[in-house]
Amino acid sequence: MPIRYGQTNLIARDWRRLADFYRTCFSCVDVPLERHYAGADLAAGTGVPDAALDGVHLRLPGYGDKGPTLEIYQYRINADAPQPVANRVGWGHLAFAVDDVAGMREIVLQSGGSAVGEIVTLQTSDGRRVTWCYVRDPEDNIVELQAWSNG
Repeated sequence: MPIRYGQTNLIARDWRRLADFYRTCFSCVDVPLERHYAGADLAAGTGVPDAALDGVHLRLPGYGDKGPTLEIYQYRINADAPQPVANRVGWGHLAFAVDDVAGMREIVLQSGGSAVGEIVTLQTSDGRRVTWCYVRDPEDNIVELQAWSNG
């Protein structure tokens, strides 16, 4: 059976604002149409009583029209969550390969994001070097910015 990665889901406090951030900073593009779901089937599938949500799929950059999406949804009633930290068990972060980590970090900061740590360069076990940093989107989700070189 063939398998293909499809999407990553991100639950937002304000899906429109968060989608705009990913469009602006990371060149994500809308996959029409907006999604607006509610009803018994959604509640049964999610396990959330009286579930109702709104949102959008954004095509991630670099993979063309058939590439994976970032699905940003906002439930009409969201459960609270603690602020993500890099060492919390579970999904940790999204990563974007960029040409200029410092330049992209500045774009993120000017677009409502925040810094997590410093920009660093590490040598990997195969001899390549990666310059990277963590930032937060406007809703505190961690995003890695990374640029690779051959030594």
